[in-house]
Amino acid sequence: MTEHIKKRLQEEIAILEHELNFELPKEIKTAVAMGDLSENAEYHMAKQRQEFVQARLSQLTKRMSDLSLINMANIPHDRAGLGSTVRIFDAEKKIEIEYKLVTSEESDISKGQISTTSPIGRALINKKVGDTATIVTPGGNREIEILMLVTMHDIKE
Repeated sequence: MTEHIKKRLQEEIAILEHELNFELPKEIKTAVAMGDLSENAEYHMAKQRQEFVQARLSQLTKRMSDLSLINMANIPHDRAGLGSTVRIFDAEKKIEIEYKLVTSEESDISKGQISTTSPIGRALINKKVGDTATIVTPGGNREIEILMLVTMHDIKE
């Protein structure tokens, strides 16, 4: 499940490393050749981009490390966790909603894919059918009931 995310992150890392190691040094060298660095917009822009790329690479590397720590065998078979599809009843809105719990990179609320780190995702983690959960949101707390659960282990691919 996390392999395609790791692949996407690795592709972005490769692009940024190329930019950091090949393109930006050329831009900086060209800007330095123009003279006075104190008023050299090209130089300052290239240096800012270099700092941004370094920060983004650091973020991506940490996320890759975090994803490597996910052990699919530790994801529960009988409770909601990463990869689970959960149908809930929202008592306040009086509607049933179905969500799939995914990583933050895959999150897309329009497709019903919510991150395990979102308020709803955090409320659903480790819940079973029949359990109730409280979603803590800026607009106030909401009570939901778990009506259906399909874990990633139940899905035959």
